[in-house]
Amino acid sequence: MGVGLAVVAATLSMTQVAHAKPAPPVDTTPITPTSGQVFLVGHAKGVQKYRCTANTATNTFGWTFVEPVADLIDDNGKLIVTHFKGPTWTAVADGSAVSRDASREVKSVDSPAPDRDIPWLLVPVAPAPGASNDAGDLLTGTTFIQRLETKGGTAPPAAACKAQTAGKVKEVPYKADYAFWR
Repeated sequence: MGVGLAVVAATLSMTQVAHAKPAPPVDTTPITPTSGQVFLVGHAKGVQKYRCTANTATNTFGWTFVEPVADLIDDNGKLIVTHFKGPTWTAVADGSAVSRDASREVKSVDSPAPDRDIPWLLVPVAPAPGASNDAGDLLTGTTFIQRLETKGGTAPPAAACKAQTAGKVKEVPYKADYAFWR
C-alpha cells in the first residue's frame, strides 16, 4: 500500500509539472543591433538601487531609480566587468570602460515576468569619460550592450515608500546576462 501511494504521489507531482506553462518567449528583435556581433557575455549579479522620494506638489511618494551595482562574471566564474552608475561598465583586466551614449535611444522590451523582473534593454554605448580604451583593450569598440534574461531588480512595493521612508535607498537584488556588441 505504501509503495502504491508513493507511485500515485509521484505521478501527480509529475502531472502538475507537465501542465505548467513556460514563460512566453520575449521578442528581442527591437533590442538587437542591426549590425555587429557579440564579442563578450557577462553574467551579472548585483542590485538595482531605488530611493523613496516625495513629491511635495502632490504630497505623494514614489520610488526613483538611483543606480545599478553589479559584477559580471564569465562562464568560468571569473570577474570580468563591473557595472555601476552612468550606466558604466569597466573591464577588470585593463580598465577600459564604456558608458551609455546619451545621444542615442535606449530600447526596451518587457521581461517574461515584468511584475518581478526588470526589462531587457539595448543600451548604446561610447567610451566612458576618462577611460583610455586603448587598441586591444577588452571594451574598446563596444557599440551596444544588451541586458537579457533578467531576474528581479524591480522597484520595491509602492506602499513601502511613504513619509517615514522618504530619502531611504533600497537595494533590490537582480541577475541578468549582458551581451557586448562591436
